[in-house]
Amino acid sequence: MENKTQVVVFAGGCFWCTEAIFRELKGVVSVMPGYAGGTTKNPTYEQVCTGKTGHAEATHIEYDPSKILFGDLLTVFFATHDPTTMNRQGNDVGTQYRSAVFYVTPEQKTETEKFITELAASDPSGKPVVTEVAPLDAFYPAEDYHRNYYKKNSFQPYCQLIIEPKVEKLQNKFAELLKNNTDGEKRE
Repeated sequence: MENKTQVVVFAGGCFWCTEAIFRELKGVVSVMPGYAGGTTKNPTYEQVCTGKTGHAEATHIEYDPSKILFGDLLTVFFATHDPTTMNRQGNDVGTQYRSAVFYVTPEQKTETEKFITELAASDPSGKPVVTEVAPLDAFYPAEDYHRNYYKKNSFQPYCQLIIEPKVEKLQNKFAELLKNNTDGEKRE
């Protein structure tokens, strides 16, 4: 039987961060930064940065569900950004930095909504989860210079201060989900 891949699009702040995290996971076939959730067709980075396009910086993830479960993707997504802050992740502020899951299948919608309900119920602070859950209407790939940004620019201060700690958290907390880690031990 032939394996079929599935797609989901996550928005959780700067797409450089989200892309860097999901590139690390086994079962993830491809990761592409881009724009989703807005009304402007074929937006540019400069347009999205104005906050007037309605788009969020997002990451298109193609994955093999026989190698990684959608629930695992959700767990990593919600653990590596703050889903309780509206239109903000750290110093990145604006609707383009909102938390969102753009689902492709009804099952993804149902599982995401259930995950959010359970996450909210387990949060001792009682902060509401503000993650938008919406069908994927369109995804527009980002300009070439945004692709694999962290790997190409790891020496940049933003990468060292913002992305590196998220990748380290991923490696420490979710070692069993990492590529090239078949024995479940932490990857160095």
